[in-house]
Amino acid sequence: MRAKYLFVDLDGTLLNDSKQITPKNRKAIDEAIARGHKVIIATGRPLKSAMDQACKLGMDKPGALTIAYNGAMIYDWSQGDICFSDALPISVACRVMEEAGRRGIHVQTYDRRDVLVEPRWDDEAVRRYCRLINMTYRVIDNPRTDLNEEPVKVLAINYDDKTDLLAFRDWLREHMSNDVDCYFSCDQYLEIVPVGMTKGTAVRRLCQIMGAGVEDAIAVGDAANDLSMIQAAGVGVAMANATDEIKAAADRVTTRDNNHDGIAEVIDWYLSWPVDE
Repeated sequence: MRAKYLFVDLDGTLLNDSKQITPKNRKAIDEAIARGHKVIIATGRPLKSAMDQACKLGMDKPGALTIAYNGAMIYDWSQGDICFSDALPISVACRVMEEAGRRGIHVQTYDRRDVLVEPRWDDEAVRRYCRLINMTYRVIDNPRTDLNEEPVKVLAINYDDKTDLLAFRDWLREHMSNDVDCYFSCDQYLEIVPVGMTKGTAVRRLCQIMGAGVEDAIAVGDAANDLSMIQAAGVGVAMANATDEIKAAADRVTTRDNNHDGIAEVIDWYLSWPVDE
């Protein structure tokens, strides 16, 4: 059997609703790696948070790779460095943030260490977000003068009502489609990234880097930002708790959700045999 390459989303997929990895999922991943397969985190989270999860899973060894920011950044553990990155021009990120501000929508961006917010968004939304992904945040006075590097993404958040985020998404698609792509990673988060940056492009890019065919890639997810990788991979799998859109696009749907070892089920289906020497 050839090696399989399992691309797995974090929130709502590998992680349960308490943002933990279940013992069965952890054991299944360890066994799949021991058989010679590759398991790759593919998340919309910032790199720091994605790397923390990779370390917890032992997926930080030479030969391992981690996809962050919905495919806009890839970390190579062999090199100990980022091997691919794209970013939003500061002027573009600022325009997005200013329009969100006019609409009263919480908006934030990132640097290598922290979540970044303006003073008006130093609120419970950013604190809640940082608790969930185990990161810190920093307040900057003015993104146009205080951003020291081009940000990889901007995130708009509304924990109470998706309506404003939907309207903002439509505005971005109408007025800024040449500059950004945007899609939801859950009902509360609208992800705004450089044009063409998706988990699907990252799957194809990594298969090329690893010398693998996309037919040997299996992608598992639950939300709209996972759609592109489910379509790009040889086999696309939707979690039992996935949106209807993701289930319709997938080749298969798990019977168990993210709280009940759904990734272990996928590994049992596709990565339960040792790789041929």
